[in-house]
Order: sequence, then structure tokens, then C-alpha cells
Amino acid sequence: MPPTEIKERGKMRSILAWIGLLLMIASFAWFQWISRNESTSNVPPPNPEGLFTFVVIDPGHGGQDSGATCGSVLEKDLTLDVAQRVARLVQTQGLTGVLTRHGDEYVSLANRAAIANRERACVFVSIHFNDTKKTATSGIETYYAARQEANSPLIASWLPFLQHAALELPNVESQRLADSIQEALVGSTQAVNRGTKTEQFFVLANVHHPAAMVEGGFLTNKEDMNKLMVDTYREQIAAAIADGIARYRDAISHRQPAPTGTPPES
Repeated sequence: MPPTEIKERGKMRSILAWIGLLLMIASFAWFQWISRNESTSNVPPPNPEGLFTFVVIDPGHGGQDSGATCGSVLEKDLTLDVAQRVARLVQTQGLTGVLTRHGDEYVSLANRAAIANRERACVFVSIHFNDTKKTATSGIETYYAARQEANSPLIASWLPFLQHAALELPNVESQRLADSIQEALVGSTQAVNRGTKTEQFFVLANVHHPAAMVEGGFLTNKEDMNKLMVDTYREQIAAAIADGIARYRDAISHRQPAPTGTPPES
């Protein structure tokens, strides 16, 4: 076979290989798009104004996972108590509170995120309490994920070079939600302001919606513990969380930036 013909056939095989690869990519993208649409077909459509109507409240820990402890006081009990109060309070704002657990039961991190992701118009707030070896450390802090992988465009989830670019996008809405809640908590409780921080906690990074995690005090700090043992103080924390959520929603409705938070105390 002449060298020229061999060269031409080689070029043709190369072109056909590229066409085949592109068809495979297009088919996979189509399959993923169809699958995603089917999985969300029963989800209510988003609010036309962009406002959320559900608040998914996540009481940290539960079941065999007690969380932080101080004597007979378990973090999992405090988180459920405060979460139930928040659920009741957001109802008075015309929102629907959804708990990721209703009793002393273990719920996986993936299932907690999935509960939020089933909703189209919601925010997610996880409630926790801190502990540390430094017993003098006290105060309240609120977290958000710097990147929420679940928000990445579909194509970025399976093309690494696009995924990297997608993960660099700032997580503005979650930061605004966290700032709004932290500001309300510090203003109401007068607790030490430990600020708003970023951390790639699973339940924050894998929720599609604005998501924040509250650390409402240190069980290893005597002053924090004494306050947390008082029913009215836990109600105060819950009311501040609900107020922070309401402020964030008001900011959306007025198309204005939510509070940027107060700087942490040194």
C-alpha cells in the first residue's frame, strides 16, 4: 500500500476516534441531564421571586453519636431542643420548618444533606455546640462552606478541568446567611463573637442551597454551660437564629445585601 494512502487512512482513523469520543461525551451528558430531571420531577418549582419557603433545620449528632459532652449533658440533646424551637419560631414567619431528625436517632450526613436537596426553595441551618481543651474559650461562631460542590454545573462534575474552575466560585449566599445569623446571635445573647468562618463540613459543602452551621457555645466552658442549662437562654438562641434567617430573607426580597456580620472580638 502506498505511503500516502497509509497516511490518509491514519488521519481518517484519528478523525473517527475523535468523533466517537465526542459522541460518548454528548451521550453521557444527555443521560446525566435526563437522570437529574427525573430525580427532581416531583420537587415543587422555585418561588418566582427567588424567596425560600422552607427552612431545613439540622440538629447535630443523634443516636449513638452524642457529640460533645459535659457530665450528663449531651450535645445531641441540646441541638434537638434548640432545633425544635427554631422550627416553631420560623412557622410564625410564614415559613415551613423541616427537621432532619425528630428524636434521638442517628441520621447520616448524606441523608441530612439529601433532605435539604429535595427542596427547591429553602435554606439549611445545622445546629451544634462546641468543645475544646481550653476551658477558658467561649462564644458563638457560624460556619459556611467556601465551596459547595453540589452547586457545580453538571458538566463540571465529570470534566476535572471545569470542575476546578467551578469550585473557585465564591459562595456568596451561604456567607450572607451565615453572617446574618451570626450577627443576630451575638446581638441577642451578647456572647463572645467568634465570627463567621469557612469550613468544608460535609453537610454544608453538599447542600444545593444557602447553608450555615451554628456553634452556639462551648460545653467545656463553665459560663457557656451555665447559660445553656437555662431554658430561656436556649429559647433566646433559637429566636436569634430565626431572626437571622428572617433578615436574610428580607434582604433577598428587597434585593439588598444581607448584613455583613460583625468582626470577631479579639
